[in-house]
Amino acid sequence: MSGMKRRALAEEDRRRRALSLREVAALGVEVFCWCNRCGHNTVLASRMLVEALGGGCPVPEAGARLRCTGCGCKDVATRPDWPSLGQAARQS
Repeated sequence: MSGMKRRALAEEDRRRRALSLREVAALGVEVFCWCNRCGHNTVLASRMLVEALGGGCPVPEAGARLRCTGCGCKDVATRPDWPSLGQAARQS
């Protein structure tokens, strides 16, 4: 692989890296959690997760350290709970 392609791929990786809990908390965004086993879901305060898991933890990896309160499973997916743009209007 050429040096130019390697640098381009490295730059793309930097742009696509997951946000850390600290970055999400600084933006005032909470964390959406979904149990892949039972479907239970909730929104957790990002500042609380920073205190519990550390600010450097990437948001997608935080789920591996959580447990579902519905079924007790540790197969939890997490993502930032970005604000909604409202209900989508249907075009006719």
